[in-house]
Formats: sequence, C-alpha cells, structure tokens
Amino acid sequence: MSACPLCAGRRIEPFAAFDGRDYWRCATCALRFLDPRQRPDAISERREYALHRNDPDDPGYRRFLDRLLQPLLARLSPRSQGLDYGCGPGPALASMLREAGHDVALYDPFFHADPKALTGDYDFVTCTEVVEHLHDPAAEFARLDTLLRPGGWLAVMTCFQTDDARFPGWHYRRDPTHVAFYRAETFGWIARHHGWQCEIPAKDVVLLRKAR
Repeated sequence: MSACPLCAGRRIEPFAAFDGRDYWRCATCALRFLDPRQRPDAISERREYALHRNDPDDPGYRRFLDRLLQPLLARLSPRSQGLDYGCGPGPALASMLREAGHDVALYDPFFHADPKALTGDYDFVTCTEVVEHLHDPAAEFARLDTLLRPGGWLAVMTCFQTDDARFPGWHYRRDPTHVAFYRAETFGWIARHHGWQCEIPAKDVVLLRKAR
C-alpha cells in the first residue's frame, strides 16, 4: 500500500483484517479504508445496490433523511438549485427537497447516469450514504467542489467511524460495497484541503460550505 486514497498521504499503516478483508488507517486524514485490491467490481456493486429499498414514500426512511434535510433547509435560500449525487434507484431526498420548493437534479453512476447533471453548478449538493462507497474519494470530492457555486453547501450523510475496538463487528464495515470510513477529523481535513467551512449539525451528518 503506497498512499491514502483521500489525502495521498503516505503515513498509513495496517489497521485491521477480518472476513478476508484488509483495512488501512491514515495518520494524516484519519480515513480507514479497504485495501484497494479488495474493492468490489461494478457488477457486484450494482447487484448489491439493487437490493436497497429506499422508498420515497416510506415514513421511516423519510425520518432518517430528515437528520440531513432539516439542517440543510435551514441554510438554503428559497428555490435553490441542487444536485442529489449518488441518488440511487429511489431518490427519496430529492423528492423531499422538491416538496420544500427546491429544484433538484439527479446523478448516480448506476441508476441516473446523466452526464449533463455534472456540467452544471449548484447551490447545494447532497450525498446521502454515498461517500463510504467511493473508490477514489480524492477525485470525487474535487469533482463536488467544481459543482458547487461560491457559498454553496455540500451535505453528506455517512455513519462516522468512532470506535476502533468495535470495528470488526460494525454493521457498516460488513456491507461489501463500503470501502471508506470517515471520522469527524476526516471531514475536518477535507474542509481544510478545499477551503470549506465544516459543520456537524447532527449525528452522522456534515455540512461543508464552499467559500464565497
């Protein structure tokens, strides 16, 4: 292993090995990540994602998304333009944002692979349960930066990795498509690297604001 896939730092060390999978830890940005040689291929990923049942009309799922939605809505101007990045087969959050009066485009490499969505610029971009899947997080966060207008918000929801001792049995680790695990300090590093403001308004939610 030569470098961290997020910060390109070389201060990395073996972290854990379970279920035939090897994990690494970066001392620079605190990312924990699966050995790149063990990442799933695209066919396996799509098969797993197709099992997800993220129904926009499911009250429980809407309550789950509210943890991100409500703090984001409090920071948006009326009729803002946004992108649901990695929206999946059932773009529930986009539906909720549209109900609140905002215009939302969709992008997902498997289910809404619309290249036009990646040529615009937006007041906000949402990534719910997305960043843990990223094989090249450095490139993806750089792309997200280009999609945001000055002063725009990147809203991320992912289960923060907090307890190394519990990592072996953590449900998030056992998902075969989860390859990157973020801590609060990891998002602090991302914010500093891109010159963004960083807020953590709720559990497992981070709001990153691009400079004006």
